Amino acid sequence: MLAVSSKCVRLPRALAQSKRALHDLNVLPSGKAAIQYGPPGRSATTGHTATVFGCTSFLGRYLVAKLAKAGTQVVVPYRDEDEKRHLKVTGDLGQITSLEWDLRRPDQIEECLRHSDIVYNLVGREYETKNFSYDDVHTKGAQTIATIAAQSGVNRFVHVSHLNASHTSESAFYRSKAAGEELVKEAFPNATIVRPANMFGYEDRLLNNIAIWPIWWKLNHMQTKVRPAHVFDVAQALANTLPMAPLPGTFNLPGPSTLTYEYLLTLVSTITYNPPSRAPVVPKSVALALSKLAQNVWWPMLSPDEVVRRYISDVDVPGDWEAFGVVPDEIEEHAITYLRRYRSADNFARPVVFPASRESSSFELQS
Repeated sequence: MLAVSSKCVRLPRALAQSKRALHDLNVLPSGKAAIQYGPPGRSATTGHTATVFGCTSFLGRYLVAKLAKAGTQVVVPYRDEDEKRHLKVTGDLGQITSLEWDLRRPDQIEECLRHSDIVYNLVGREYETKNFSYDDVHTKGAQTIATIAAQSGVNRFVHVSHLNASHTSESAFYRSKAAGEELVKEAFPNATIVRPANMFGYEDRLLNNIAIWPIWWKLNHMQTKVRPAHVFDVAQALANTLPMAPLPGTFNLPGPSTLTYEYLLTLVSTITYNPPSRAPVVPKSVALALSKLAQNVWWPMLSPDEVVRRYISDVDVPGDWEAFGVVPDEIEEHAITYLRRYRSADNFARPVVFPASRESSSFELQS
C-alpha cells in the first residue's frame, strides 16, 4: 500500500467551512443559544427561528423571503393550503416550516410559536366578513397571539399596526388597530409595534386598484393626502429587528412624501399612457350605499369602511426608519415596475414620463 504523507491531507471544503468561532454563538435573553453556521446567505443558518403570523398577506410574503434569505428558520402558519405554497421556495431546503392554524385555536397558535425566539404578527383584514370582524382580528386576535407568545417565553414580539391607528378615528378599521396596540402592550410589555402607511408593490391595493378602478379613488375630490411606503422597505425594516437588540415602543413607518390621490391618479395615467378617467366624483353617500350593496352581493370591491378611510388623510408624524437602518424609496422610483403591465402593446416600451409637478395634476400624454 502506498503511504500518504500527512502534509498532503486536506480537509474537505465542507468540513473546513464548518469550523465555528465564539462570535458565532449568540445567547438569547431566554438563555437559549443561537449558533450561526455558514457564510451569510440563503444556505446559511442564523440560529434564529421566527414565526410570521399573516405570512400569506401582501407584506408577509416579502418578510418571509427576507428572513429566509438571511438563513433564518421560518414557521409559516396558514389557513388555506394554496395560499402558502409560494413561500416554500423562499428559503433553502428545510428552512420553511408550514403549520395549519386558526385564530380561535390557542393550542394551534402555541404550536406555531413554541420553538421561536421572535414572533411577527401581520394578521389583518381590509374588510369585515360574517366570520371575522375588525375587532376579532385586530384586537382580540392580536391579544391572543401576544399573550401566548409571552406565556411561551418568546424573546421578542413584533406587532404590525397602521400609521393612522387611533381610538377617535371615524374608521372602525383604525379604531380596532389602536385597541389592538393597547392589548398587545399589556400582554407583551416589550413588544415592538410598527405602524406602516399604505404600501405599494406588485400585489398592492393602491397602484393596481387605481389603474383598474380609478373612479373609487376620486372620493373626497381626490384631495385626501397619503404617504405610501414601499413594501420592500417595510419588510426590510421588520427583518432588521431580528439581529438587533429588543426595541420596545411604537415606531411609525410612513413614506418619504405626502401625496394626494389626485397626484397618484395622474401618476398612474402618465406612466401607463392611458387617458385619465372621465368618471364623475361619486358623493360619499352614494359610495357608502354601493359598497354596502356589494357586501351582500359579491366580492367586496370596496367596503363601507374603506369609503370612510378614503376621506381620512395620513397623520403628519416623522418616520422612524433610522431605528431599523432603512432609507425609504419614493413611489416614482418603482411605479413603472408595477404599472407597466397596464400599458398597451404599442406603449409597452415607451419611456417613463412623470407629472411635471406634485402640486399640479395637469399633464399631457406624449404622442
